[in-house]
Amino acid sequence: MASEKTIDKTAKPLIDKAKRDKVELVWDRFEKQGDKCNFGELGICCKNCTMGPCRLTHPSLPIYLRVGPHAAKANKGVCGAGYDTLVARNLSRAIAAGAAAHSDHGRDIAHTLLLTAENKASGYEIKDEGKLKALAAEFGIETTDKDKNVIAKELALAVLDEFGMVKGRLQFVERAPEVRQKLWKDLGIIPRGVDREIVEMMHRTHIGVDNDYANLILHGLRTSLSDGWGGSMIATELSDVLFGTPKPVTSRVNLGVLNEKEVNIVVHGHEPILSEMLAEAVNDPELVELAKMEGATGINLCGMCCTANELLMRRGIPVAGNFLDQELAVVTGAVEAMVVDVQCIMPSLGDVAKCYHTLFISTSPKAKFPSAEHIEFDDENGFDIAKGIVKRAILNFKNRNPGRVFIPPDPVDMMAGFSAEAIIAALGGSLTPLIDAIKEGTIRGIAALVGCNNPKVVHDKNHVEMTKALIKNDILVVETGCSAIACAKAGLLLPDAADMAGEGLKSLCKSLGIPPVLHMGSCVDISRILVVVASIADELGVDISDLPVAAAAPEWMSEKAVSIGTYAVASGIFTLLGLPPAIMGSSNVVDLLTAGAEDIVGGKFAVETDPIKAAELIIEVIDDKRKGLGL
Repeated sequence: MASEKTIDKTAKPLIDKAKRDKVELVWDRFEKQGDKCNFGELGICCKNCTMGPCRLTHPSLPIYLRVGPHAAKANKGVCGAGYDTLVARNLSRAIAAGAAAHSDHGRDIAHTLLLTAENKASGYEIKDEGKLKALAAEFGIETTDKDKNVIAKELALAVLDEFGMVKGRLQFVERAPEVRQKLWKDLGIIPRGVDREIVEMMHRTHIGVDNDYANLILHGLRTSLSDGWGGSMIATELSDVLFGTPKPVTSRVNLGVLNEKEVNIVVHGHEPILSEMLAEAVNDPELVELAKMEGATGINLCGMCCTANELLMRRGIPVAGNFLDQELAVVTGAVEAMVVDVQCIMPSLGDVAKCYHTLFISTSPKAKFPSAEHIEFDDENGFDIAKGIVKRAILNFKNRNPGRVFIPPDPVDMMAGFSAEAIIAALGGSLTPLIDAIKEGTIRGIAALVGCNNPKVVHDKNHVEMTKALIKNDILVVETGCSAIACAKAGLLLPDAADMAGEGLKSLCKSLGIPPVLHMGSCVDISRILVVVASIADELGVDISDLPVAAAAPEWMSEKAVSIGTYAVASGIFTLLGLPPAIMGSSNVVDLLTAGAEDIVGGKFAVETDPIKAAELIIEVIDDKRKGLGL
């Protein structure tokens, strides 16, 4: 039943519609998988060479996998690698993959900035010159009496150097408190270059290289820091330069934002390079007129997943949904085009689109999909390519079957746009009022909820229930990615939601006119949270690990989330996971990440699948941090 799969009121009827339409969804495929591979869940299988695949027996495996003629009976791989090595190696490769995804995003933004500075990128311009100059100053670039494009070129080239190894230290690491930087230096985990750390991790996990689990995980911390304080931060900061630094904005969210009378285009993925041009193209007078000639009243652009967050934060464009909503948007029968770039895009969209009239259009040379029409996007011709995609969607409007259209009613209002700069502005120009509120106990602390959806849990439930429990206990919640969209759909991203908060948090929100849950952007924008907590730590004269802050990924599923969680821990933040990672096959690795890490870097992981109990753990940690500060 739909009610067992999601708490999203607009998703439920579309799950039922998909069943009537004989369309297979993510939940159907999940059920068809049956029991999960126990070896994979424990992290004790390896296919890194052709002497394998190897799998190790383990006491927690079901008995039929431990005895009998076909059971696994080995406690070491063919090469001699044991439980600790296999688990650490698999975890480390996941960190590297996640860091690579975010960092490749950052590199693409830097490349677009370079082309824009050279007047080679169609439709792009520098929208935040103030931030451009501030970033240039961080990189030691002189800005006096220089044209903004000259500054932008120098900045873009300096940022692209961050991906190599010549410089030997990432610039944005200097945003961390000095005590944190010293800790990283003493541990030997300051990232030397974004690509350097990712490549080295892939080398270390090749057969016969690094087989010491603690050493592997230590480099995993370094690799993740190259994401959080490197690739992700680069993506966020340069996106603000190009497309504008977000400010508070209102919009609407859920699958009800689709419009029965308009041409509906859903843009899905992560990189704003494509979506920004589509946002410009849908307002082109010629295309608007063409849409009317084709029988529509206009063009409706809305976002899905983190592309949605990017467009929402800067333009107020409506959000159709998060990760597990993507197929359901097509099931409405009202989407003329689903346009995608990279990350978190289900290849099943091609099959679902075939059941309706929807065009499934891929645009990135890095990401092609079965049954998709590929229209390759490039920065130099961005606006013209975007116009061509919009035109294809408009001309598809006549193919819509009205009898198969169902758009759920009642989209939900929301407020977003809380960049670090916007938060400081809302507080009157500094973080002092927020720090004072923490000191006085008006709010107990801050929790960052981030990450994906996962069909292993009821869609959006963990995000929403954990958030409600936290704000009820006077903890300010900041969110990014699918978590932010989940809580937006539940009405938690409105100032009126302060009525659901504890008295202290409620009074703060009412005085500032803000929600108790602040939408800070997409997945890469978790770097905004790092900037805020580092600034608070600096003002208090302490380390990040001393602050009453915590992080959680209630429904995580991707390798990006592994990297995010690891750089949060490496930054000194207690990080709670709503689903267990594949590390339970090594008690040493588990102990290192859930206990030992706190002694090393000041942060640690915990796992709790119940969202209310998870909130209680976070509250306990925050209260302990308050005591440590004498609050």
